[in-house]
Amino acid sequence: MANGNQTDVYLSEQVIVLFSCALSFLGSSLIILTYIIWSDLRTTPRKLLVYLSVSDWLSAVSYAYGVWRVFRTNSVDCIVQGAISTFANTSSFFWTMAIAVYLYVFIVRSSQRVADSLVLFFHLVSWGVPLAITVAAVSLGKIGYGASEVSVGWCWVTVGAPDGVLWMLLTGKIWEFMAYLTLPVLYILIKRHIYIAHAALSEYRPILANRPQSHSFSSMADVKLTLIPIIFIVLRIWSTVRFILLLAGSLARQHPLLVTLHGIGNTSQGAANCIMFVLCTQPIRTRLCTALCCCNKCRAEVQYSHDATPRLLPGQDTSAHTEEDGTSQVRTDR
Repeated sequence: MANGNQTDVYLSEQVIVLFSCALSFLGSSLIILTYIIWSDLRTTPRKLLVYLSVSDWLSAVSYAYGVWRVFRTNSVDCIVQGAISTFANTSSFFWTMAIAVYLYVFIVRSSQRVADSLVLFFHLVSWGVPLAITVAAVSLGKIGYGASEVSVGWCWVTVGAPDGVLWMLLTGKIWEFMAYLTLPVLYILIKRHIYIAHAALSEYRPILANRPQSHSFSSMADVKLTLIPIIFIVLRIWSTVRFILLLAGSLARQHPLLVTLHGIGNTSQGAANCIMFVLCTQPIRTRLCTALCCCNKCRAEVQYSHDATPRLLPGQDTSAHTEEDGTSQVRTDR
């Protein structure tokens, strides 16, 4: 299973994690493209989601390269890949928490002005802090070959470093732990506020509260608010488990199933966000379906016109067809 301090990454694990990377790449790209194409969707929360998707896109690409290579030693591309994934992964944590904070201020505190004023602060923290940490880690030689001890083929904190645990915390784990604590609390407070507001609305405006469309939209929003922290924790918990097992010195961290779950969890955030905020969001889903149907209809029309074009028999030239068309046209005119 493993040789000393090195965790073997099997071909089956590579294939599964690469597939997860591909899904996350496509999901993040779709979120970004829908934001670019449809200007009326460019609300501040969706803009923050796009910034998160940029981080997830970078994570998917860098992780895919690392899983494909399965680094065995320190190298230039190992350090570059480790630096990019460290920056993108840490940035993803910050943007995930930024979205929760924005929604909390906007919904619970009922202050869009304050919420919008936080966007600049979110940029400074969500890009600046990961960049500073990554630059410091690379400058001090802390990013490099990690023997897949807390990764799946990709490079992260150099294995065997005396202060490796500290740098694992600084380059990801401490922010991951903060997200575990912050996200559930904020989304529970948001859900509680919406529940109270909905109860008051039902009391004073029963006709509106009983409208099926309003009820379906509020139910979907309630489900999403529940799923966001749950999905984040379910995806990220496997890397945390391997980190704890590493601290405990347990070889269980090298179990193939745990390694595979770790790889899937770390690379699926973009795909999960796409499912929740694109495929499970009816206005966007409807537009996508309409666009696809239009594309299929155009293809069908092109194919039909191509099939309807008269084909020349061997030895027959175009002039004969032109003459025939002209004759038939004259007859029709008559």
